[in-house]
Amino acid sequence: MAQPDGTRGRVLQVNVSSGGVPKRPVAEAWVDRLGLTGDAHADATEHGGPHRAVALYALEAIRRVQADGHPISPGSAGENLTTTGIELAALPVGTRLAIGERLVLELSKPDNPCKTIAADFTDGRFARISIATHPLDSRMYARVLTEGPVRPGDAITVLPPAPGSMARLHELLDLLESVEQHEALLLWRGARAAGHDIRILDDGDLAAAAAPDLNHPVFNRGYGLRQLPHLVDRLMAFYRAAGTDGYLVAAEPPWPGAAGGPPLQLLAGHPAAVPTLPPPARVAIRRFGNGDRGRWLEAARAMPPESFEPAMAGAVRGAFLEGLLATTAGHHGSTLFLAEVDGTPVGWARVFARRGVALLGAAEVLPAWRGRGIHRALIAARARHAEADGMLHVVAQARDGSPSARNLVAMGLRPIWTRRDYAYVVEPAIGVPS
Repeated sequence: MAQPDGTRGRVLQVNVSSGGVPKRPVAEAWVDRLGLTGDAHADATEHGGPHRAVALYALEAIRRVQADGHPISPGSAGENLTTTGIELAALPVGTRLAIGERLVLELSKPDNPCKTIAADFTDGRFARISIATHPLDSRMYARVLTEGPVRPGDAITVLPPAPGSMARLHELLDLLESVEQHEALLLWRGARAAGHDIRILDDGDLAAAAAPDLNHPVFNRGYGLRQLPHLVDRLMAFYRAAGTDGYLVAAEPPWPGAAGGPPLQLLAGHPAAVPTLPPPARVAIRRFGNGDRGRWLEAARAMPPESFEPAMAGAVRGAFLEGLLATTAGHHGSTLFLAEVDGTPVGWARVFARRGVALLGAAEVLPAWRGRGIHRALIAARARHAEADGMLHVVAQARDGSPSARNLVAMGLRPIWTRRDYAYVVEPAIGVPS
């Protein structure tokens, strides 16, 4: 039911609140890259940010929900702009909305409902307006392409995506990053359960770990700044409280003068696009499920130190392997692989599956066996596993220009995004004489 470009509607109501719902009507608001002036969110890590700056809801959808007996009304579901004349949820991501004198929005993603709006439904089942169950009745988020005022009665004109629009890419990155953060949280919690001192922040789209005794980015990394760049201070405060440096993942410097590490490519493709590649002669690749993950751990621990990156030694290596086992629980989770020559491990790898995404974790091959096709065979083995498991995306991260990146490209994955680890250095506390 997509509507043609040039379709016109209007703003019925402009709504803001100091946080939470309902949002109340106002006569006018200015809209900048972070949303409407005077508006706020009770949970700033679940809502808001430049990619979810404005929430919109069509009166046509509200009336259908009301017809089912639910007490929903304009503003009660937390939308900033209640519109009429346009089936918003029928429009593809990337569609632009020219509103009033100068405001231009770009639809960025569906606004998935949560328990905050449960009072809008007679049975509390807020999934009534999920795009997955009732596609036309979903709210929509938008980013701001051109700032400007908005008022009730303003005309809305539907425009095609702008040339070079990255709306679809950001929609994909939302999914991929949610899987990446979920795996990281499982790994951190697993290492903490094994007795390591790891402090964890898990707050909406912000996720971070701080491990004062484990000097490695994998245990001192912060995620979420693509979605919520304006909340970088929260991650900084987390590392200051922990008294340890942090590595914040971002595509651009998150604060002036931020020191970024080497570029890290995010590569992606469909599992079927990865060619089947048998392992080289004498090499066998074994897959370990939940029932025999202990045997994988035993084999991985027995591998020489050079099978891991140099910085992952001693306690860091132990914490990583212990935490890794925690990511294997459940129907979806990590599946572990070993490459062996005559029964002796010469390489290892993992794949983490969730929400249709197969995340290829680090794969390592002993130096003496590199350059023989083992790494590519491990990529192929994990892609076949992902395909059999019904995954829609295979995703991996590699340092730009590295052998790993070249192998991933050769196996059908394509770079889609580049980011870095930005070091946030916590200055030692200076004692004050009494």
